[in-house]
Amino acid sequence: MTIRILPAVGDLDAARSITTLLSQLPETEPANPVSDSTSLLDLLARLAAESIDELPEVVLVHERIGPVPALELIREVALRFPAVGVILVTVDASPGLYSAAMDSGARGLIGFPLSYEELAQRVQAAAGWSTGVRRHLGHGAEVFTGPGGTVVTVSGAKGGVGATVTAVQLALAAQASGRSVALADLDLQAGDIASYLDVQFRRSIVDLAGIQDISPRVLQDAVFAHHTGLGLLLAPTDGERGEEVDDRAVRQVVSALRHRYDVVVVDCGTQMNSANAAAIEMADTTLLVTTPDVIAVRAAKRMVRLWDRLQIRKAEETVAVVNRHSRSTEIQPPLIERITGTRIARTTVPAGFKELQPVVDAGRMQDLEAKSAVKQALWQLAAELSLVTVAEAEQRQGKFRGDRGSIGLRRTRSR
Repeated sequence: MTIRILPAVGDLDAARSITTLLSQLPETEPANPVSDSTSLLDLLARLAAESIDELPEVVLVHERIGPVPALELIREVALRFPAVGVILVTVDASPGLYSAAMDSGARGLIGFPLSYEELAQRVQAAAGWSTGVRRHLGHGAEVFTGPGGTVVTVSGAKGGVGATVTAVQLALAAQASGRSVALADLDLQAGDIASYLDVQFRRSIVDLAGIQDISPRVLQDAVFAHHTGLGLLLAPTDGERGEEVDDRAVRQVVSALRHRYDVVVVDCGTQMNSANAAAIEMADTTLLVTTPDVIAVRAAKRMVRLWDRLQIRKAEETVAVVNRHSRSTEIQPPLIERITGTRIARTTVPAGFKELQPVVDAGRMQDLEAKSAVKQALWQLAAELSLVTVAEAEQRQGKFRGDRGSIGLRRTRSR
């Protein structure tokens, strides 16, 4: 059997050394190294979407990979692609690090610089384990053809462009179509999802920040069950406590939500920090909401460049959503696409201050009328993002107004 090996190495010298030694191993097929955690997860997701058999048997993760730390990356790969054997390559082969690597889901640890015998032994062991898992799964392996539920992040180019309204309506649309949906508020200092949905709560994402392994029971205790069917993971009422939520905590939280819900919508606000940066990096789809004015478009361009510099998300992998659009505005979506380098959503959202004002003031965003142009556009956007089919959206738009036409819809997963 030929063992497919995918190295994830950020250091050029280490990459050359590892690639050279891998090429000498018998019955192996080393792939070209990927240089960062984002590229690794994206590649594995694409391969898994085709078939579990397309995934490499072994992934080598170098300790200096970034921007996600090596142990957190190993945990993410182990959770999302459990039939892949992951090996940590590190200079520090101490018992403490070995234990931490095993706890994260690694199948082995190799000291650097590498020795041929140790590398061959670890690769064979990890590949044997991977093959055994796939054989054991048999026909049931198709359940692992993706990374779990779909994660969509919504960020605003600047304050006031409508990111939270967009996130709430996308979540409502997905939930109304029969999917299980979590709506998480990572605008940690100024999150408004609770206000938009008139929620009084005690627990927030801060309660999950210090937990090493988030079990389904722990997650359930922290998630607020809204009467619309949404699971809400809210920002803390005391904004300063948002500092307790770091990138490690967010990766664990998003992974836990992904494995419990079909769709996870994350409101990332407009201010970047390590927490929401981690969510954007993990997302299947990243939305950047802007309005068609010079200030907002400049802010969108600035945000996209920041993400690119920090290796969080490339411009072409970001979907820009134009809010408060009209044909009379001088700045149109094609121009925004050229300026920011992003992909523009086909669906634009019109201005609707009069129709939004009553439900916003009442904290009843779920009661926005089905005939609302804003709601129709955002639910159409949900269909464009494959969070809901057009037929499902049209049939169930009025669910929370008491429509009877919402009964009997088929339930389908988003992935």
